[in-house]
Amino acid sequence: MRAQLARVDAVLIQAVIAAALSFAHLHDVASAAGQDGWKAWAYPISVDLLLVAAWRRLRSGEAKAAGWCWFVIALAASLGANVATAGLLDLGQVPAWLRILVAGWPAVAFLGGTLLAHSTPTATVNDVEEPREFKDQEDVPEPEPPTQPAIEPSPERPAVPVPAALVEHARKVAAEHHTRTGAPIDAPTLRARLGVPAPMAEAIAAHL
Repeated sequence: MRAQLARVDAVLIQAVIAAALSFAHLHDVASAAGQDGWKAWAYPISVDLLLVAAWRRLRSGEAKAAGWCWFVIALAASLGANVATAGLLDLGQVPAWLRILVAGWPAVAFLGGTLLAHSTPTATVNDVEEPREFKDQEDVPEPEPPTQPAIEPSPERPAVPVPAALVEHARKVAAEHHTRTGAPIDAPTLRARLGVPAPMAEAIAAHL
């Protein structure tokens, strides 16, 4: 536990030293470029806030290209101030291009911070709602079997009066047919042999 606290304390001390030096260098460059007073102190705050916003976007795992782009821009501004104040730049005679960069930095920082902090996150696979027909198969009603039309019973045919003599003649014809073929006579054959209509042939066959 103590080793972990010591390691954390060392990191925090190193971060405070680096931030203080970078803060002072950015202030000196802004002041040399004509941004005096409170404006010179606002520049390092702007650079550090853009660094923090870019780092948070990188940690979130969303739009890493934009996060890396603005992180490099803010880091270049911080490192550029550190290098410029190391004796490579005469702060008494700041070139015009540096004055232009310092004057345009607030707009660049505002654009980068807005894009990093207020951009809409992309939808993940889990956020996309599945179609209704694939979400719950139990909700899909089973198709009902097609209903067969009801078969209406055919009306009964009225009884056909058959003379007794015709029935006796039909029995002889039926006996002859059974002797000759070995099978009982049917209504169509009986109709053909007797020469009567189909309803009467069926009525005669019912009496046999």
